[in-house]
Amino acid sequence: MKEEIIIRKFKVEDKDKLVQILKNNVPKYFAETEIDDYEIYINEKIQDYYVAILNDNIIAAGGINYDRDRQLANISWDIVDIPYQKQGIGALLMKHRLEVIDNKKNIKSIIVRTSQHAFEFYQKQGFKLLERHKDYWAKGFDMYKMVYNGLAAK
Repeated sequence: MKEEIIIRKFKVEDKDKLVQILKNNVPKYFAETEIDDYEIYINEKIQDYYVAILNDNIIAAGGINYDRDRQLANISWDIVDIPYQKQGIGALLMKHRLEVIDNKKNIKSIIVRTSQHAFEFYQKQGFKLLERHKDYWAKGFDMYKMVYNGLAAK
């Protein structure tokens, strides 16, 4: 029997585990300098943030931040721990967040800013490239700004 992955809202006590998961992804998916940015995000900027749990262990997380004035949702800080990558967990978290966003009345578009190391994942999830900025996050970490094409008409 395959264990079930549970997705729930972030709790403050998840912070240390999530920071460790991010560190596990340095330098392949995140620059060293992004660790502090992530801690600031967790401490000050979370709006909707979710964790994926398998066998009582947090294995992934991903968030949504909103710009209600612009009717925009931003996909934020997706991380999957190394042993669990390429198993559909990121896609599961994305599906969950897209459903959350779809239930918001005033959101008309969804944006993600990622790097060249993860942009193909977002393409597979239905995001299209809008622009690219070389060495944006750090040297060797370009920023790919993408928009989601699958939002239901409201």
